[in-house]
Amino acid sequence: MRILVDANEAQIAALDDLAKLEQRPRAAVIRAAIDDYLARHRRKGVQEAFGLWADGPDGLEFQEKLRSEW
Repeated sequence: MRILVDANEAQIAALDDLAKLEQRPRAAVIRAAIDDYLARHRRKGVQEAFGLWADGPDGLEFQEKLRSEW
């Protein structure tokens, strides 16, 4: 699918330089950049979850309390 993206001259020049260096089309470099951006932002949500319960109850204690309600 095609998309329209506005880029300034410096960005286009940098993309062209990178594409030439990697011997790939500019579109391939842009697709790789989009993939990288999406991957980094997906992981961000997971990383923010680590330590979420650090100040909360002990996990086993919490689980046993919930199960005792059954």
